[in-house]
Amino acid sequence: MEAPRNIVGPQVMRIRSTKGMSQNDLAVACQLAGWDVSRGVIARIEGGVRWIADFELIELAKALKVPIPELYPLGTEQYFNKKSEGH
Repeated sequence: MEAPRNIVGPQVMRIRSTKGMSQNDLAVACQLAGWDVSRGVIARIEGGVRWIADFELIELAKALKVPIPELYPLGTEQYFNKKSEGH
């Protein structure tokens, strides 16, 4: 199995599902926010098989109405804080 190409996919799926949105609903919300994206792209992001650009994270957060850090797995903030302390 290939390594995931993003770490936010599972959280995007969880948040979307919790909000009662389909992948198509999320794609439409992203389009309304200014990002031309299809349901298939949302599926590939959620499945971790597609890279995701920083501007796309911003659009996903807007469409899901969550802060960007909420798209990252639990523990990510502590990981980055620990890494930055070493520099």
